[in-house]
Amino acid sequence: MVRLGGVASVSHMEVFQGLETLFRRQGIDLKWVLYSDYDSMVNAFVSGEIDLAWNGPLSYVKIKQQAADACHVIAMRDVDVDFTTHFITGADSGILTVEDLKDKRFAFGRRSSVQTGLLAYSFLKESGIDPRKDLSANSFYDDRNSQTKSDERDVVERVASGEFDVGAVSKRTMEVMAREGTLPQDGLRVFWSSPGYSHCCFTAQTDMDPALAAEIEIAFLSVDSEDPVGKQVLDGEACDYFVPGQETGWELIETAARAEGLI
Repeated sequence: MVRLGGVASVSHMEVFQGLETLFRRQGIDLKWVLYSDYDSMVNAFVSGEIDLAWNGPLSYVKIKQQAADACHVIAMRDVDVDFTTHFITGADSGILTVEDLKDKRFAFGRRSSVQTGLLAYSFLKESGIDPRKDLSANSFYDDRNSQTKSDERDVVERVASGEFDVGAVSKRTMEVMAREGTLPQDGLRVFWSSPGYSHCCFTAQTDMDPALAAEIEIAFLSVDSEDPVGKQVLDGEACDYFVPGQETGWELIETAARAEGLI
């Protein structure tokens, strides 16, 4: 039996139910459990309580460190490869480079967000901007009274309205908003983009039987939107398909997390 762990949410419950059905079609007996938070899931994986973990980028970095690299990225969503953070400003703004941000107002996403919280903060510091000293104002989504449930959409709205001069948002969110027609394209401009990095991933124990690991990878890669259950899984994960896992791309996150004392 293969034990899969993730963080408790309605979407994860629906996705895991679908994966259980799809894996059993492939002859893999899958059981799943949901944890209260990522740290609980990380502890469960490191202790061997679960065989697979559905990780956010920071929890993967934590697992990788705590398990002394005794983990293997077995699959990812298509959208988790070459993830990118953008810095956006008003279309008519005079801000052209990160160096122009001194005394400007900066909107971050959630504190817990890797792309628009941790990494955005780290990218500023690496560019010579100390958010605590060099910005006239800065805030995380958690600090703002917002009616917008999405932290990144909140950033877009506040920069577009002129409340903040600059904000951090992922390329993925901007693409989704553009498709929906909710992105004020004429009012915003991307003036800086991060290098690509890896995001979420399914992680397996490295001592898993190689034949079983290969079967699990095939099961993930076989998830198809033409199948009703497969569509449920892919829609739940907001992706088009799963891809083979890659072991690179988390270096930026690991460096930023270590600098902020998170690992």
